[in-house]
Amino acid sequence: MSKQLMLGNAALARGLYEAGCAVASSYPGTPSTETTEEAAKFDEIYCEWAPNEKVAMEVAFGASMGGKRSFCAMKHVGLNVAADPLFTISYTGINAGMVICVADDAGMHSSQNEQDSRHYAIAAKVPMLEPADSAEALEFTKLAFELSEQFDTPVFIKMCTRVSHSQSIVETHERIVPPEKPYIKNIQKNVMMPGNAKKKHPLVEARTRAIAEYAETSPLNRIEWGDRKLGIITSSTSYQYVKEVFGADASVLKLGMVYPLPDKLIREFAAGVEELAVVEELDPVIENHCRLLGLNVKGKDILPLEDEYSQNMIAAAFGRNVPTGKKLDDAIPARPPVMCAGCPHRGMFYLLAKNKCTVFGDIGCYTLGATPPLCALDISTCMGASVSGIHGFNKALGKESEGKTVAVIGDSTFMHSGMTGLANIAYNQSNSTVIILDNSITGMTGHQQNPTTGYNIKGDPAGKIDLEALCRSMGFTRVRVVDPYDLAESEKVLKEELAADEPSVIISRRPCALLKYVKHNPPFIVDKDKCKNCKMCMKLGCPAISIHDGKAVIDKTLCLGCGVCKQLCKFGAISEQ
Repeated sequence: MSKQLMLGNAALARGLYEAGCAVASSYPGTPSTETTEEAAKFDEIYCEWAPNEKVAMEVAFGASMGGKRSFCAMKHVGLNVAADPLFTISYTGINAGMVICVADDAGMHSSQNEQDSRHYAIAAKVPMLEPADSAEALEFTKLAFELSEQFDTPVFIKMCTRVSHSQSIVETHERIVPPEKPYIKNIQKNVMMPGNAKKKHPLVEARTRAIAEYAETSPLNRIEWGDRKLGIITSSTSYQYVKEVFGADASVLKLGMVYPLPDKLIREFAAGVEELAVVEELDPVIENHCRLLGLNVKGKDILPLEDEYSQNMIAAAFGRNVPTGKKLDDAIPARPPVMCAGCPHRGMFYLLAKNKCTVFGDIGCYTLGATPPLCALDISTCMGASVSGIHGFNKALGKESEGKTVAVIGDSTFMHSGMTGLANIAYNQSNSTVIILDNSITGMTGHQQNPTTGYNIKGDPAGKIDLEALCRSMGFTRVRVVDPYDLAESEKVLKEELAADEPSVIISRRPCALLKYVKHNPPFIVDKDKCKNCKMCMKLGCPAISIHDGKAVIDKTLCLGCGVCKQLCKFGAISEQ
């Protein structure tokens, strides 16, 4: 046993190791990504990146049925993708323990919406544990496997950005591998045709009641008595804020199991305080449950439904003194997120904006193509929606849109959920142009491998999907590959494919500029005497280019020598050093 300072996600991975988990399958998504990356450091756990979250959950379920403890991880929107197997696995139950990590992103630091995953636990009737720090992330993970096997159910571990990405002290222990559970054929239990499923639903309800009874005395839920004038029910990172604001000036019911909730314990706590409040980020799940119990409770009447909470926000809501900090007198310039210098997507987005294309965007770092000055994206919804969306758009508008509308999607996102949309275009024949932005990696979440890269989660050689061959096998006769650093050729191909009277795919291929193996050219420089201040180079939105004293300047510490800006300068002012 030893004590270590550990990231919440790393602590969860350590819990997998100590619990004897054998198989982990995930799709990267902030803030959940590091759980599987850290688990992959343990040779005793087989880890993989799956093409999407649905596949990952089904892999974990298969491993569980095979008798080995298993795990999958995803962010909150990834759980939308995995919801299909989730609801049925709740009915079948498991064999060996199965744990599902879902990481919510209150504040939308890296997400397209702000959803509360507790609703999935309630809807699927799957127990959910919610750690408040790294130590609990480790211990709750181990306990989750035990509960999974005890109650024959998958178990959620719900993380959030602050718990996932903060550090606290944990105590580590040795790995204990439970005996393998033999697979036993049981059609009534595991084949969810209607006749069998009908019999399983009452068992799921009985299981939920049994877990709720367990929650009443579980150490996961605890009362911390303090001043009884105010009692606060809370969980997760909100618990940390409450303790920092109130200390012993309030009593706290700290919930580590947020579904099912312990009715008797909540009533006991409410009876012991003069005023009752709930502090929970996002939706009033606990608050509404308290109201169903007939309790008078404060909550969303004084706290918001949106965004992350903070110590100051909670202090202000309860009329406490709010600490004031010091503010710099100097105005700090805004630093909105932009695509990196040398990003291979920049040239393609410039061409799409130049040619006034309507662009169906997708989820990835290339979504930043929507920001000024490019403003190249029109619509962005969810993973894979660009390919399905352009088909519907063109079916609705026909010739009015076909020659000026494209879909853009990254290589990893295409593997995740773009293939089915592309199959739909091929099958139902809309005259649509899809651009696969192949930067040879999963860029947005920090350079994870995917099925198109040829390497697995450990960086070892793996199966590699040939995008050109895949698209042709789907029925596309027009499949073109371009280098987005070559603007003239890329624009020529773009115009040809938009003009074609049949579906087409353009693969814009250039590795992410931040990949370690990518060799860059020397930075470019601007000849001030030749610069006419036309600002054409500024239309790229490259962070390495700025205007000083009426002349373009290239920051040599940022420039990666992609040469795209040089191709835009009509006066020859930009050149290599």
